[in-house]
Amino acid sequence: MSRKKIRLEHPIEYFQILDDKGKPEKALEPGVDKDTLLRMHRTMLLSRRFDEYQLRWQKQGRIGTFAPAKGQEASQIGSIAAVEDDDWMVPSFRETAVALWRGTPMSGLLLYNAGYNEGGAIPEGQNDLPISIPVASQMIEAVGIGYALKRRDKKQLVISYFGDGATSEGDFHEALNFAQTFNTPTVFLCQNNQWAISVPREKQTPSKTLAQKALAYGMPGIQVDGNDILAVYAATCEAAERARNGEGPTLIECVTYRLSVHTTADDPGKYRDEKEEQRWEEWDPIPRFQGYLKHRRLLRDKDIKALEKEIDKEVKAAWDDASEQMESLGDPESMFDHLLAERPAYLEEQRQAMKSGRGDQHG
Repeated sequence: MSRKKIRLEHPIEYFQILDDKGKPEKALEPGVDKDTLLRMHRTMLLSRRFDEYQLRWQKQGRIGTFAPAKGQEASQIGSIAAVEDDDWMVPSFRETAVALWRGTPMSGLLLYNAGYNEGGAIPEGQNDLPISIPVASQMIEAVGIGYALKRRDKKQLVISYFGDGATSEGDFHEALNFAQTFNTPTVFLCQNNQWAISVPREKQTPSKTLAQKALAYGMPGIQVDGNDILAVYAATCEAAERARNGEGPTLIECVTYRLSVHTTADDPGKYRDEKEEQRWEEWDPIPRFQGYLKHRRLLRDKDIKALEKEIDKEVKAAWDDASEQMESLGDPESMFDHLLAERPAYLEEQRQAMKSGRGDQHG
């Protein structure tokens, strides 16, 4: 009889490139071209200002509840910028910055948040799934897509987004187990924003990290500074390369913080310490990345001011566009337009009956 330690295949590392002021560790700095860096910054800032406008419009009753991405922009943009346009993206319900990067129009997001299903339509040619509200359920779908891509010998991968709360759901464990067992090209991107609505991270699991949950399924896991956009980018590039090379899935835990409400139906003042929020605001990913870009002489204060004005006009124009679409979508007859490619006689009869005010005669 004997007793010995079992050596696990993968270690758990913590990864960071930028310090609090945006100064990089040169040896770890990824090679990202100027245009991509500036696009990353612009999309982060656009997502932040879009969130702020949506909060105002929600309070005015113009849109319904939604989940702001404030504070998590580096985790979202750093990861999505590291995959290809034809890769598949499977979101949860907070991936505003990801959606903007992928090309989803703000007007579409506004329509969705205003209660119009048409806003959930994915633009043609965009390999994205719609917003998913049930926690962790989208992870199963992501693995299914990854399995299909593998069976068809595609070089594409799937990136699936979820929060720390999802790691307490059965779907999370089923997804990781299936993905590793069948070696699917899946990148699991966990945004650990410290709170599953009002449940703090430490009350969800005693695990020192969420990344280490990957080890139970034999896959690599890494914990990344989720407010460091370069670290997130580099870690996702590594995971994407593994997936494309047939080496299977990776779990990335981005340690970040939700600087706003869980949704607009939530009041974090009931359960969160104001000092905690202030401490995390010091690590806000946008000023941190701006510090890096200024250090590289790619961005100046006057550039930021000009960009702020440009974004302000863009967001307002998106609202005008969404408002026009809402008016055109007010006709209830549109419910008959998206069921079947060719409307059968019985549906046309029902449509005509409703139009003439006799819809009650047709059950």
